[in-house]
Amino acid sequence: FGDKLTRVKQWTGSEYKDMLKVWLAVLAPLLKGHPNHLKFLKSVTDFILIAGYHSHSETTLRYLQDALYGISRNIHLFLPYRHNQSTSKISKIHSLFHYIECIKEMGSVDNSDTEVSEAAHKNIIKDGYRASNKVDYIPQMLRWETR
Repeated sequence: FGDKLTRVKQWTGSEYKDMLKVWLAVLAPLLKGHPNHLKFLKSVTDFILIAGYHSHSETTLRYLQDALYGISRNIHLFLPYRHNQSTSKISKIHSLFHYIECIKEMGSVDNSDTEVSEAAHKNIIKDGYRASNKVDYIPQMLRWETR
């Protein structure tokens, strides 16, 4: 990754997917003495990959439940690194526990990422800034976008 990793200020869906492909291999040597930490990261990886399937069966939902169990069983290992030592205020973690129910009710979540809207947002912001006079540009960008 070189210095790209340290330059990232906000991750996009594509960057997350690229990182997901390699992070277990990269982190495994660093977590050699911490097998449960690695199990947690494997469970997160499994959950993300399985949740993105185009369709689900009872078997894939069971795999998803197993991954969720691995997450909930080992997430406490990371609590010492949080200032309040709690996961209760992390909405993304909380939302994982509703995925299976949502998939059963509404179907696959494979197209629910934000990649398309992120790309559109970047272009809109850049175009709006370019159209401004660069002085007090935020109101100008907002006016430009509503045209």
